[in-house]
Amino acid sequence: MEPQKPSPQPRQPEGCLVVAIRVPVRIVVLVLVVPVRMVWDVLVVAGRILLDALLRPLGRALAWAGRVLFVRPVVALWRYVLVPVGTVIGLLARVLVVVPAQWLYRYVLTPVGRALAWLGRYLFVVPARWLYTWVLAPLATGIGLALYWVLRVLFVLPALALWRWVLTPVGRVLAVVVREVGEALGHGWRIAGRILRAVGRVLAAFFRWIFVEPVRWVYRSILTPVGHVVRDVVLRPAAQGARAVGRAVRGALTSARDVVRQARADVRRMLFGEPRRPVAVDRREPQEPAARTLGSSTTALTKD
Repeated sequence: MEPQKPSPQPRQPEGCLVVAIRVPVRIVVLVLVVPVRMVWDVLVVAGRILLDALLRPLGRALAWAGRVLFVRPVVALWRYVLVPVGTVIGLLARVLVVVPAQWLYRYVLTPVGRALAWLGRYLFVVPARWLYTWVLAPLATGIGLALYWVLRVLFVLPALALWRWVLTPVGRVLAVVVREVGEALGHGWRIAGRILRAVGRVLAAFFRWIFVEPVRWVYRSILTPVGHVVRDVVLRPAAQGARAVGRAVRGALTSARDVVRQARADVRRMLFGEPRRPVAVDRREPQEPAARTLGSSTTALTKD
């Protein structure tokens, strides 16, 4: 079973102070927010255009230039110079510093430190602990108790009274004012958006009826019939005439080309004579005399 959602708490009844603050604040905020909302919308559109047209390509170019000019050289310097040098320096430091320091700590400082720790315990720690337990702790307890009551009487009680009787009521009033101002800002922002949308629709309708509809009517009622008349009366006959002229010109050019070809043939004939006509050659098998064969009766041996 799904857990039941807690029911929303009913809104507490508001006093006359809240209502008296809310109405003037919302009116003033609405008057102040409408220009701010208009400027904000213009800045948002301009910012989007600037971001898409300039900043993103510029950022990509700068990123590419940064990779080429800085990142790759730094990576190459780190990989091929600093890492090998650091490895060598680390090995030298380990051999020259770390190993001797470990040996010094293990075989010199550790025994000396232990000896000093047993000696310091008996010379300083035990007397200091006895002094703290039997002298400083009781003295500090008394001083702390006295300071506690002094601070409580001089600072804590007046601060509690100031908080309870002054700051809390003033804070409640300021909270109401801030809440109402915030609600008024939100309400004014939403109303400003609605007003701007309504103004935009009115301007769009005004532009449509002042410019678009007259232009559409002129195009539909005047320019289209005039265009049809011009097309039927002027353009089509002109096109037909142009096609007829084109056909006539093509015929004249064809005739002129034939005349030029014939004149060129006549000139060649006058200069060089008639061209030699090729002799027709019969490429078929010869019929007579017939080829001699053993079975033929025309040979000398078998002739009657």
